[in-house]
Amino acid sequence: MAIQWFPGHMNTTRNAIRERMKGGIDVVIELLDARLPGSSANPLLSTLTDGRPTLKLLNKQDLADPERTAAWLTYYNALPETRAIALDTSMVAPAKALVAACRQLAPLRGGMAKPLRVLICGIPNVGKSTLINILSGRKATKTGDEPGITKVEQKIVLDNDVYLFDTPGMLWPRIHIEQSGYNLAASGAVGRNAFNEEEVALELLAILRRDYADRVQARYAIADAEGMDDETLLAAIGRKRGAMLSGGRVNLQKAAEVLMYEFRQGVLGRISLEDPAQFLQWRAQAELADAKRQEKLALRKAKGKARREPPPTPDEGAGADT
Repeated sequence: MAIQWFPGHMNTTRNAIRERMKGGIDVVIELLDARLPGSSANPLLSTLTDGRPTLKLLNKQDLADPERTAAWLTYYNALPETRAIALDTSMVAPAKALVAACRQLAPLRGGMAKPLRVLICGIPNVGKSTLINILSGRKATKTGDEPGITKVEQKIVLDNDVYLFDTPGMLWPRIHIEQSGYNLAASGAVGRNAFNEEEVALELLAILRRDYADRVQARYAIADAEGMDDETLLAAIGRKRGAMLSGGRVNLQKAAEVLMYEFRQGVLGRISLEDPAQFLQWRAQAELADAKRQEKLALRKAKGKARREPPPTPDEGAGADT
């Protein structure tokens, strides 16, 4: 199942970012989910922001696997014109850390004559509204656990000469990497009407069993869990959590919701769904598949054009021989 979610207001956000860049932006902050830093990075931004220096903020680090977070910070900090730091809502004075990082990326900007202009972007439900409220010291934006709450751009003064422009959460029109779609859905970045909860929960459970089997066992204490397939284990989790229908049947929909909720809330422990090597492999596979798809489309188009072109007339053929 390919997961896609790009409602109309996200296209409006894309256009707003283009316009804001024309007005002058020195540094772009991209807020990422520390549990899925590759999948939550928007591939549209490099085009929209015209190669501006970028600060990658790995948010919700308190929910993520610290070893994998460290690997992602190393990966992003090795990229040109890029800095990466991890944070969560418990950080003391996050504005100071962000301002310092942005000044390093744009050392020639600053002072009232040349204020540092920063744009912050991110996928839906990544915690950007909560961060903005902390940075501004007041409840500037609505927050919630559903994606797509923020719908308007805002301007926040981080320092006397540092202005932060906030934008609504945005995904991208086509998620090429299938596993990224599942990871985004599991994290809560995708609207519920865009995916099947049971299918996403089974993908999430497969990752948890592979990389964090001890956490699953510690949380649900299911006998013989190792001998079960993913669907049987999901049903067992549903029984443990009382997700039952009449006749003793398990409500797999409810079981899926329970598993995803407990992952999102950190009940299962500090978990990351991907590391840099895994994500780069998924991306390479997706790029290869997309190249093959484009090749097939081009071939089909060429065949269609050949069928539409009339054959040469006898006179045209004779003229070619003389």
